[in-house]
Amino acid sequence: MNSLQLSKRLKTVASYVEQGGVIADIGSDHAYLPCYICLQDETATAIAGEVNQGPYEAAKGEVERQELTARIQVRKGDGLQVLDPNEATHITIAGMGGTLISSILENGKSSLAGVKRIITQPNVDAEDVRRWFRKEGYALIDETILEEDGRIYEVLVAEPGNPFAAYSEQEQEQEKELWFGPYLLKKRQPAFLKKWQLEKGKLNRVVGQMKQAQQPDEYKILQFNERIKWIEEVMHNG
Repeated sequence: MNSLQLSKRLKTVASYVEQGGVIADIGSDHAYLPCYICLQDETATAIAGEVNQGPYEAAKGEVERQELTARIQVRKGDGLQVLDPNEATHITIAGMGGTLISSILENGKSSLAGVKRIITQPNVDAEDVRRWFRKEGYALIDETILEEDGRIYEVLVAEPGNPFAAYSEQEQEQEKELWFGPYLLKKRQPAFLKKWQLEKGKLNRVVGQMKQAQQPDEYKILQFNERIKWIEEVMHNG
């Protein structure tokens, strides 16, 4: 992969960046994403943030190779610490767990001033990111799900706004939507159905193992069984 031949996953993230944006790509690795965006849109500029020395050097090298040093700054630092308030219009955080993405956003809240859109691609635990958006006053405006090289990825996009707009009014339904994704539930993309079929299999195996324990955790088993029921309902409703 390079800045010109981006993965399907990162191209999907890039598709949500508006023209002329100032992008802060957090955990930028080789800076492929900001380079790709700036090569596609000559009005875009970017900040590539990386905490580890190796990827930081790789990002600097890629930016130089693509002759984008005038438009992309590579900065070394932890999470959103690389960013000043009102410096970026778009934040992209891709390729991490949802729990880590949430903590990066939480720890860097002061740097989010002036940000119009946050685009995240959690590898797992997307629910944590949805909960963070809702708690902090961000409206989830779109989600998509895709499969690439045998792995399934979700992309969540949020903007400052009504954090409840995407969700149902009933609390029970909201819990489901936070888990599955309110937009993904409606779209029912092939990758969505595949993901939850696999998830159901995993949960069934976990419940089976828990039941064999000397002192089964009945509450946990009940919780998992409820989730299995939700998945079955979602599959059946289609």
